Amino acid sequence: MKHNVKQGFVIFLAAMVMIVSVMVQPFTAQAQEVEVEAESAILVDANTGKILYAKNADQALPPASMTKMMTEYLVWEAVESGQISWDTTTQISDYPYSISANASFSGVGLQQSKDYTVQDLYNAMAINSDNATSIALAELIAGSEGEFVKMMNEKGKEMGLPDFKFVNSTGLDNESLGDNYPEGTDPNATNLLSAESSALLAYHLIKDYPGALDVSSKPVENFDGQQIRNWNHMLKHDTTFLDQFYYEGVDGLKTGFTDLAGYSFTGTAQKGDQRLIAVVMKTDSEEKRFEETAKLFDYGFKQFEYTEVFPKGYQVDDKSSLPVAKGKADELGISISEGITIPIKPDEKDLYSIEYTIDKDKLNKEGELTAPIEKGEKIGTAQLKYEGENDYGYIIKDSNSTVDVVANETVEKSNWFMLTLGAIGDFFVDLFTTVVDWVKGLF
Repeated sequence: MKHNVKQGFVIFLAAMVMIVSVMVQPFTAQAQEVEVEAESAILVDANTGKILYAKNADQALPPASMTKMMTEYLVWEAVESGQISWDTTTQISDYPYSISANASFSGVGLQQSKDYTVQDLYNAMAINSDNATSIALAELIAGSEGEFVKMMNEKGKEMGLPDFKFVNSTGLDNESLGDNYPEGTDPNATNLLSAESSALLAYHLIKDYPGALDVSSKPVENFDGQQIRNWNHMLKHDTTFLDQFYYEGVDGLKTGFTDLAGYSFTGTAQKGDQRLIAVVMKTDSEEKRFEETAKLFDYGFKQFEYTEVFPKGYQVDDKSSLPVAKGKADELGISISEGITIPIKPDEKDLYSIEYTIDKDKLNKEGELTAPIEKGEKIGTAQLKYEGENDYGYIIKDSNSTVDVVANETVEKSNWFMLTLGAIGDFFVDLFTTVVDWVKGLF
């Protein structure tokens, strides 16, 4: 009998352990950060610029054909400025023709003495990652690939890319181009981008030219009487092998591979109002780059929710007002001018706070605002602060993590009589204080 009771107790304990494990497991999984098998990686919320995950994201690596995102951007810019149109035609020079004819580059087979439209060349570059069409577009826009590379680097600085260097328009290693490597670059050089720079480049491309996604989302396209296929296997393809990588919401953006770069991918996906940009660099296989990107997308879409962490008009408890000099009121209420909504983990709202920076030019020597002050007048900024682990920050400087601090009401300047009385009062107060201090000094 005693043995049966003991055995039953053991079974009961085992059952309780299993129940507790099942209950705790979801919370443990939610608390864990995603693990990505890539040399470097980053996940960014495209609406706010908030970085949700980063691994060696500032490490500059060869991006291979992800370089073409900059070439794409400059094509869109040239079309927007009227320099070229999508219907503009051009013929293929000896240099891109030699690249297209090289079987090791798997090109679309460009022909000379034939007119190609900018649209067709762009499609081949953006969808099929064709190298020769990238060079042909670079020559059309800048006259030579060397001059185009200068434009690429200038645009990179303008975008604020933190870690980058462009030496050609394709992402191939310069040594693969033979004697055709762009003038002004090292014959042994290669393009460099960090995961953060690649994500920021993608951010600017789809923000400034959303039509780029209409092209990058096509799994196949017709080019010069043949069908070309997109190397992005996360799109909806018509083959069983490729469909294993399909991810709902993916509509871009650019794959990359060379022996030096490994397998890389800059992907973007949208579900509802949320768009994510993910970059994985130097994975060890074609399949792995899509599998790791899927991990990042799952992490972003499932664990982060858009949350208004601070509403418009929010006031910091111990800094809800500022003293006012020369006004009809002695103090003024202050608050944030707009709400702050960002993607956060649902259980982390309390880890966010606001830090004020009041414009020093608005304050006198005593730290007071000087009347008159208008309602809604900007008097400083409020910076969102995160007190948890792994604060990756933002990919863009003008993110909504910083908002204006404004005056809640109008404070008019006091009239001359009241200001005079105040000045007289201040004079006698100062005089009395001086006398008291003098008398104290006698003893």
